[in-house]
Amino acid sequence: MACLGPKCSIYYMLISAWGVVMLAFLGLFFKIRCPALFEDLKMTEEEWEHHNFTIDFVQEKYDDSAINCWIAAGIYAVLFIFAFIQQRLNARQSYETS
Repeated sequence: MACLGPKCSIYYMLISAWGVVMLAFLGLFFKIRCPALFEDLKMTEEEWEHHNFTIDFVQEKYDDSAINCWIAAGIYAVLFIFAFIQQRLNARQSYETS
């Protein structure tokens, strides 16, 4: 039994497909330590100063952000699969009622 309508399931499929692509690339750019993403790292000046401004600390923050992006991409992939199943259920129900 479908719990999403046909238009809603298509909408969720499109949004989740875009989320997977965008977050996978963002995770890749964090993993290769793109300098443009330095300001997006989750750290404070006090925290960075506490670690004596080491490059290892910054690389650890880049890796943490990459993993978080990939986890979010995985969640979007699960949402895509759920919406795809809902779309198939809706297509089957409309075929049976026709």
